[in-house]
Amino acid sequence: MNRLTQSHDVGTTHTPLIEAPIGRHFEAMAARFPAREALVSRHQGVRFTYAELDREANRLASALIRAGLAKGERVGIWAHNSSEWLLMQIATAKVGIVLVNINPAYRVTELEYALNKVGCKMLVTMTAFKTSDYLAIVNDLAPELASATPGELNAVRAPALKTVVQLGTAPQPGMLSFADLMATGDPADPEVARIGATLDANEPINIQFTSGTTGFPKGATLTHRNILNNGFFIGECMKLTEHDRLCIPVPLYHCFGMVLGNLACLTHGSAIVYPNDGFDPLTVLETVQAEKCTGLHGVPTMFIAELAHPRFKEFDLSSLRTGIMAGSPCPIEVMKQVVELMHMDEVTIAYGMTETSPVSCQSTTETPLEKRVSTVGLVQPHIEIKVIDPGTGSVVPTGETGELCTKGYSVMQGYWGDEEKTREAIDDEGWMHTGDLATMDAEGYVNIVGRIKDMVIRGGENIYPREIEEFLYRHPAVSDVQVIGVPDSKYGEELCAWIILKNGQQATAEEIRAFCQGKIAHYKVPRYVRFVESFPMTITGKIQKFVMRDLTKQALNLQEDKTA
Repeated sequence: MNRLTQSHDVGTTHTPLIEAPIGRHFEAMAARFPAREALVSRHQGVRFTYAELDREANRLASALIRAGLAKGERVGIWAHNSSEWLLMQIATAKVGIVLVNINPAYRVTELEYALNKVGCKMLVTMTAFKTSDYLAIVNDLAPELASATPGELNAVRAPALKTVVQLGTAPQPGMLSFADLMATGDPADPEVARIGATLDANEPINIQFTSGTTGFPKGATLTHRNILNNGFFIGECMKLTEHDRLCIPVPLYHCFGMVLGNLACLTHGSAIVYPNDGFDPLTVLETVQAEKCTGLHGVPTMFIAELAHPRFKEFDLSSLRTGIMAGSPCPIEVMKQVVELMHMDEVTIAYGMTETSPVSCQSTTETPLEKRVSTVGLVQPHIEIKVIDPGTGSVVPTGETGELCTKGYSVMQGYWGDEEKTREAIDDEGWMHTGDLATMDAEGYVNIVGRIKDMVIRGGENIYPREIEEFLYRHPAVSDVQVIGVPDSKYGEELCAWIILKNGQQATAEEIRAFCQGKIAHYKVPRYVRFVESFPMTITGKIQKFVMRDLTKQALNLQEDKTA
């Protein structure tokens, strides 16, 4: 039988859990390695040692308190990777303010929902990126900013929001600049230490939104203990030390960047290196060479883009040894190329979900390559997993497919303000039901083979088709719509919308996509649109999405890649 698997020996089996809050643990690391480099933000020209990062985080924590934020209140961060993002992560943790990660792909309706769902009192936002004008979106949501005193916003559509902080330098009506906010703080403010002493590791410190089958994102509420320990044991799998320098091109607003990146480094005295504020393969290659990075993170599409870059062979990547490929299924051939051509002999694969802080299973630097490219490794220390029959709840025999469930310190506190959805996800015994179909072999190696629900993972972004379906129903010509994921060599999966038009109505695929542009995140816009008369259904009237997927693959000649 598939045993409940706990703490496979990865060199950390007997290492106890960290029971301190994040701020206190970070301060101990800063005292231990004060002169070692903690952060390199290449695109900003910013470098901090551990002592400098600790000082500036204290300054920001002081500023947040003086801006009227109290322990337990929420502050949203809506930005790409930057020194300010990391400072916000550490500063909020020092004084128990809950950091709310907001995806930069969100547009006004999604931003409004996120801020109101958790009652954000402050929003820290970037100003613009490529074609996105974030200040315009914020002003659209809160036009009252035009005449507001900074810190005293009263917005009809975002009633909890009082302060907007922007990361630019040009003054903005009703907003503070990040520099202005920092200037109000004192790194020696005794309030920071006083509040820090009152914190408990089991208190919430982070909320991350994960799409829901109802069409609305749910706020996974994570504690200090959840994410600090997960970051630590992830770093242990990678054998991180104070001599490592980890290149992090994956976004911080996901657990991948924030936990597998930042916290894995900060719990080991390693250097965090941000190559850019939005992924660019050339910048990543340049950064690894210039900063002599020993580790590199990425979703498969990132590694594919780096390997395929016409200038790839110009760069000396010999400093690399480790890193993590995760976020979506990892093509076996890509893993082999990363090991061979990027010198990442000790690259690992991690599997998890936002609700489990996120990693449950991970390969190690010593996992045989055959297992590393074909499985997601073994269960992490202090975590239990089981593979069950979704119908009966009983554990399935070794090698058979069932739903993966996980239990332990990493399971979230719950979905913010949603007890019903929390109970659906976490059973009475504390098992998190992942919705992922998995197998476990006799040695305990896990492979993810599919999903019970129809979630689509496009380039590391989790997408629930129901959300896009509900949006497309707003189109005046759409009578019925079903959205599925289909294979894609670049992103792993792409979206395809099957649409039944209303009688007498016409529409084109281009019109459907144009209807989506600017209203929902770009990665949620269906790449393929098929107009049909009906959907394949069972006798009882249930839509058969797997049939739709197979028909679409045949019609478009799409092939599945072999993945781990």
